[in-house]
Amino acid sequence: MLRHRWAAAVTATALCLLAAGAAGPAEAHDGRPDHHLGKGFTFAVIGDIPYGQAEIDHFPANIRQINADRDVQWVSHLGDIKNGSSVCSDEYFDLIKSDVDVFEDPFVYTIGDNEWTDCHRPNNGGYNPLERLDAVRDVFFPRPGYTLGKPTRVTSDAVAGYPENVRYVRDGVSFAAVHIVGSNNSLAPWTGNTTATPEQTVEVLGRTADAVSEIHAAFAKGHRRDNRAVVLMTQADMFDPTATDPKFGDYYAFQPIVAAIARESRAYGGPVYLFNGDSHLYNADRPLAPGSPWLDFYGLTSSSAPNLQRITVDGSDNANDYLKVTVTNNRREPLRWTRIAYTS
Repeated sequence: MLRHRWAAAVTATALCLLAAGAAGPAEAHDGRPDHHLGKGFTFAVIGDIPYGQAEIDHFPANIRQINADRDVQWVSHLGDIKNGSSVCSDEYFDLIKSDVDVFEDPFVYTIGDNEWTDCHRPNNGGYNPLERLDAVRDVFFPRPGYTLGKPTRVTSDAVAGYPENVRYVRDGVSFAAVHIVGSNNSLAPWTGNTTATPEQTVEVLGRTADAVSEIHAAFAKGHRRDNRAVVLMTQADMFDPTATDPKFGDYYAFQPIVAAIARESRAYGGPVYLFNGDSHLYNADRPLAPGSPWLDFYGLTSSSAPNLQRITVDGSDNANDYLKVTVTNNRREPLRWTRIAYTS
């Protein structure tokens, strides 16, 4: 137990140091076209879908329904393209890739833990998760700097090895899709281990540093262009309301990420939105507002950010709808959203 706590403390310290010193990625492209205020923009958000055979069978119909929604101009998937107890096979990845290729709008996919982090589990095939991560990147990011669906330019951090981390600006909103996953951001021990392996830790340290850089860059773009809001998209629920007694040992890998979001949101001052999946039940709250227990949990008692609003999308067995989000001209609350039920 002492060895495990020491390893966790060392990893947490390294995460903080790397994240604090991370430099922002080079600007490749802001996304095209750069919509100006007042043009209007609506996007759909889904996550934790498809889970199980019934949802796999219905997923093409879900896509057709979103395609038929004439308001929607962009689609984001918050990760977990399979459930946590099914095989992480190449054939499955190819199947889902063929499905999402049918999207008629630009499609941004944020990687989830079920498709790589948890693939060490025997019922997932007993894979090396890092090998599965390489496979996911090969299949779903064949053309870094362009979305799936309707190919559209985005700023990608592929040059640093993270093609899934992308940013773009639409209708005066700075967006960033950032690879942050459940299972303690992939530091939960793999099968047969009691703590993270060295290769596992190296991957998490590098990806966390890049994630923090992407977050900084998204806010920097928001400052420079006087954007009306900053929107972050990620898989992990770092503020899970269903966890009645969360243990820091299950969350510590998120600490530098949450700290960066808190600092940047506080400095930005304007509306900030964090869309995530992972916990599967729709929820909207302000997890870093004064008085929130998450501030003390993450050691941020003096860094509240009441302007950060978090939205969790429905998923898993509850993936019965997509979130339809519209950018408005209301400067105080520029995003409004509604859940649209799938009809089939």
